[in-house]
Amino acid sequence: MITIAVVLASTRPGRRGATVAEWVMKHAAERADARFELVDLAEFHLPDLDEPAPPASGRYTHEHTRSWAETVARYDGFLFVTPEYNHSAPGKLKNALDRVHAEWHNKAAAFVSYGIDGGVRAVEALRPVLGALQVADVSAQVALSMHHDFTGFTDFTPGEHQTAQLTATLDQLIAWSTALAPLRTPA
Repeated sequence: MITIAVVLASTRPGRRGATVAEWVMKHAAERADARFELVDLAEFHLPDLDEPAPPASGRYTHEHTRSWAETVARYDGFLFVTPEYNHSAPGKLKNALDRVHAEWHNKAAAFVSYGIDGGVRAVEALRPVLGALQVADVSAQVALSMHHDFTGFTDFTPGEHQTAQLTATLDQLIAWSTALAPLRTPA
């Protein structure tokens, strides 16, 4: 059975992403076709890229990078729960993506984004980054609007249609993660 990391990208105090990630995990737990684990970037000490060699070399000298590489390598796919900051993704997420290289290869990714306009620009900024890391991103995504899916811009109250969209997103993510498995298996 494949294992999917639900990556909570926001690390801000008072972040809304934690309740969104809880909602994702609640629905994901109902599935029998994959295992899901929460990976909260706030729990990882990942300073700005500080390795002397490029990540593509695979020569990680710092323990925090080696630990992150082991974490990324453990998963078959990723569901990124990300806010949109200034028409892009959080710097902490970009740094986490850039820090290691081969550990991302031949896996799939999906997105649950949130923001004033649903966080769609953050997702569009992440898609080419993931492509460079050889991560196949699925087209289905959940875009949560601060206007419609949060009461008073703070309390997460997703519309009923969002659950169906999450199911479609998880369906695609699991299918693609499964389909890419032979590429992750050493010859």
